[in-house]
Amino acid sequence: MSKKLFVLLVILMSLSLVGIIFVQAYYINNTLENEKQRFTFNVKKTLSFVADRVEKRELRQYVNRIQKYVYLQQEAPDSTAIRNIIYYQQDEDSNETTVYRNGIVEENFTLPSTFFEIGLDTINIKRIFNERETQVFKNDDLEDISQLSDEERLFQMKRDIKRSEEIQFETFYEDNAFKIPIHKRVTRKEIDRLLTKKLKDEGITIDYEFAIYDKDLATTIQSDNFELDNSTYQIPIFNETKNSDFALLINFPGKGKLIFSSVITSLLMSILFMAIIIFAFYKVFSQLIKQRKIAEIKNDFINNMTHEFKTPIATINLALDAIKNPKIINDRDKVTRYLGMIKEENKRMHAQVENVLRISKLEKRELNISKENVDIHDLIEDAITHVQLIVEDRQGYIETHFNAEATSVLANESHFTNVIVNMLDNAIKYSPEAPKIDVSTENIANNIIIKIKDQGSGMGKVAQKHAFDKFYREQTGNIHNVKGHGLGLAYVKQIIDDHHGYVSVESEKGNGSTFTIKLPLIS
Repeated sequence: MSKKLFVLLVILMSLSLVGIIFVQAYYINNTLENEKQRFTFNVKKTLSFVADRVEKRELRQYVNRIQKYVYLQQEAPDSTAIRNIIYYQQDEDSNETTVYRNGIVEENFTLPSTFFEIGLDTINIKRIFNERETQVFKNDDLEDISQLSDEERLFQMKRDIKRSEEIQFETFYEDNAFKIPIHKRVTRKEIDRLLTKKLKDEGITIDYEFAIYDKDLATTIQSDNFELDNSTYQIPIFNETKNSDFALLINFPGKGKLIFSSVITSLLMSILFMAIIIFAFYKVFSQLIKQRKIAEIKNDFINNMTHEFKTPIATINLALDAIKNPKIINDRDKVTRYLGMIKEENKRMHAQVENVLRISKLEKRELNISKENVDIHDLIEDAITHVQLIVEDRQGYIETHFNAEATSVLANESHFTNVIVNMLDNAIKYSPEAPKIDVSTENIANNIIIKIKDQGSGMGKVAQKHAFDKFYREQTGNIHNVKGHGLGLAYVKQIIDDHHGYVSVESEKGNGSTFTIKLPLIS
């Protein structure tokens, strides 16, 4: 995958992820807004219902009282017929009498002030109305209506009341009701009962607080813990005339929790899916980066391996060409020398191949490592002998500082010797000048600590982090002073992990490195 394609793919994936998160956030916010609007609509609907019920109840009570007084008072009202036409028609064949009446009548009533509980002695009501009716009576059944009881007379008179007359009483009520104190028009218990019932019908069961305010002033009709705030809902009540400024208010201390709980399932599902998408994106993105790094490392590995093989192959070819030379083939010493070179170069290539195969087998758990009781100091001494000549040839040294008293561990002698050799070889390769290496041991608790310290070129923080990764080699631009495949330390870590140990490195650029191995002792 090219770098441009990789960058484009990452950008597209990032934009897609941001888009999905934005859509989910918009959906969640929109759902919350819809729930708030639905809640507000239901509350307003409830308040309107309660205000309407209270107003109609009061109107009905006063109209009924006025009507009852008008139609059942002992004395007839002061009535004046402004215009009155009465027409009678008798039909002897059917034994019926038809009475038709049409006129304009003015009636004057005097009501006690208790109807509106104001400070006047009496209230005078004047009613002007059109009276028109047609009645048919059987001549044998005619009786005086005055002989009926009050209840029968009220029923008969109410039955004859037209809607226009009721409107007259309603108008009278509306024009005078505002004079009545609010606590005599409605009770806290009535408001609470109506609110509870209607809110339950609308699916709202949380606690609420309510009050009736006159303009900005609180009245005595309110719940115990009502507080006016920005989240209070209100609607006019008793707004019969412009002289009335009463409002029914309600608020819900637990409104936020109710709205949030209504969308909690959708919210949690959205968060879960977003988390899965983000996690998947992270894994894909990290895998892409990892694959790209692996591709780069493998390319470097192939280049280094090719370079490493070119030298021994070229050396072998030159040696074979020299042996085939008639002047050389009869020279036994030179032939022996060239054959030795071929053998050494062949061993070198074989060791490189084995190193790669060894790592592969370790990763697949196919490498059988048998362990036995060994002495760590003996293994270190044996490993030093493998590199001693190289160090001396470069005029360096390897000094040992064996401070550990307990040195018995359970290990594979061959593999662990290779571990020490690899680490010593690494210290030699990264020492530009004469190699100066110190190997020390000490006991800490039930472990033996082995430290291999050099005074070479050291490594940076990034290189320390990846020092034991397979194929990793510190980037040095186009300079390849140190050859290798990035497999040696990876092999070291695999073997030490298999021995239930721990390996780490401390280094500073230009000041050498210290590799530390910790292994459990045999009790």
